[in-house]
Amino acid sequence: MENKNTVGHLVALLTIFIWGTTFISTKILLNDFTPIEILFIRFIMGLIALMVVYPHRMKVKDKKHELLFMGAGLCGVTLYYLLENIALTFTMASNVGVICSLAPFFTAILTYLFLKDEPLRINFFIGFVVSMVGICLISFSGTSNFQLNPLGDLLAVGATIVWALYSVLTRKISNYGYNTIQITRRFFFYGTLFMIPSLFYLNSNWVWNVLQIL
Repeated sequence: MENKNTVGHLVALLTIFIWGTTFISTKILLNDFTPIEILFIRFIMGLIALMVVYPHRMKVKDKKHELLFMGAGLCGVTLYYLLENIALTFTMASNVGVICSLAPFFTAILTYLFLKDEPLRINFFIGFVVSMVGICLISFSGTSNFQLNPLGDLLAVGATIVWALYSVLTRKISNYGYNTIQITRRFFFYGTLFMIPSLFYLNSNWVWNVLQIL
């Protein structure tokens, strides 16, 4: 049991490291691609990889489950990453990283409200404040050019709230007994499907001109 916990913690740390690098890599890619292009290519590649790793067909047990898959794909793939990528065009990567670190806070609140989990205790709020102070110290240490951008930072907050909704949906879906890879693959499928209209709409020059004015 102890070995499993150690492996689990190491995998979690690796996941956090990979997640942290996405802000920097996306910021670099934005020099040559639009946010929606980065998003679409990224998840098409992910979907193909998951199909290769686990090619078995998924049988949905209930039509209501399919609606939850669609909602999770829309929130956790399309909206979250689209808002995050657009936010990175208007504000610093460190800003977005810190703001998106609010996700566990919003997730805990929404989980309590919608799934009626354990009540939120004072220890949760104290731990959250301490962790946020640590994140800010790490992100902005040695940085003298910290700047707030209302539009970019607001988009990052929106992304964080959307991710919290995705987490609630994911937790509910996890109780239905589906394979984890198949669940993720389903999310990616619906996420990329919902991206297609945005791929054409957000690549229109007038949309970006309006955003730049704002």
